[in-house]
Amino acid sequence: MKYTQLGRTGLKVSRLVLGTMNFGPQTDEADSHAIMDAALDAGINFVDTANVYGWGENKGRTEEIIGNWFAKGGDRRDKVVLATKVYGNMAADGDAWPNHDKLSALNIRRAVDASLKRLQTDHIDLYQFHHVDRRTPFEEIWQAIDVLVQQGKILYAGSSNFPGYKIAQANEIADRRGGTIGLVSEQCLYNLAERRAEMEVIPAAQEYGLGVIPWSPLHGGLLGGVIKKEAEGGRRASGRAADSLANTGIRAQIQSYEDLLEKHGVEPGEAALAWLLTRPGVTGPIVGPRTAEQLDSAIRAVGLELSEDLLTGLDEIFPGPGPSPEAFAW
Repeated sequence: MKYTQLGRTGLKVSRLVLGTMNFGPQTDEADSHAIMDAALDAGINFVDTANVYGWGENKGRTEEIIGNWFAKGGDRRDKVVLATKVYGNMAADGDAWPNHDKLSALNIRRAVDASLKRLQTDHIDLYQFHHVDRRTPFEEIWQAIDVLVQQGKILYAGSSNFPGYKIAQANEIADRRGGTIGLVSEQCLYNLAERRAEMEVIPAAQEYGLGVIPWSPLHGGLLGGVIKKEAEGGRRASGRAADSLANTGIRAQIQSYEDLLEKHGVEPGEAALAWLLTRPGVTGPIVGPRTAEQLDSAIRAVGLELSEDLLTGLDEIFPGPGPSPEAFAW
């Protein structure tokens, strides 16, 4: 495994992040623990979750599965950089009681204690804001985070799904206040098929020293060789991938992508991950394996070197938006 610093911090993390959103809803506890053990054995030390994972009436279940894994001992907790998130409505029926969601100081305090209990740990290494809260000022948010840092309940704060201007606003206010060092990471949607983050989000993250943690690196499976799998009678596309393939233009684009990678003898899913690892500012993509085989494939991507010819071909199929403001101004 390869490692890098998380943004401007001294924290060293693996270049793959183990995403746990499938733990509970799609992968049972025993298989989830087996995947986590295999990831740790492979050197993956960065684990990402969220308080709402488990979904519906099972919100919090994913954190519980991770907590039970930590409770097995073997220095599991000490070896892991643990990241979770706050923002979502934790009510099973979706009808939150006032102040039981978003980023008020009251909810942050309540949510972190609940996550610590489920995770069976005394601290969270990276506490991430799962979404922008347009009603709560950053002065209040940072005051709450300062208290949690002083209490030893969290070490760092990060954002998720923030636009570039909110990254700037959050860190400028943190700097004026003193105390907390501000956001150290941004978790955003970023992959070959969805490159809008290159216009504002990633430049803002680089300017303020945030590590970029892409989620959905295979764009819901669209970049994982979905057309070839269909042709071979394998698992059919579903969700976002199926919706995208219904568009004839996108289907032709994905076919060109798979043809290019077949020419170079590279597996599509591994190429999509390896491409992200070449991108400026990227700490590491989040991989959410449902099986041990999917984890093995993701690990192989870390050592995959993409040729300049292949990188050029990928850019031709999936052109980025270009730098800001030229991409929309000139």
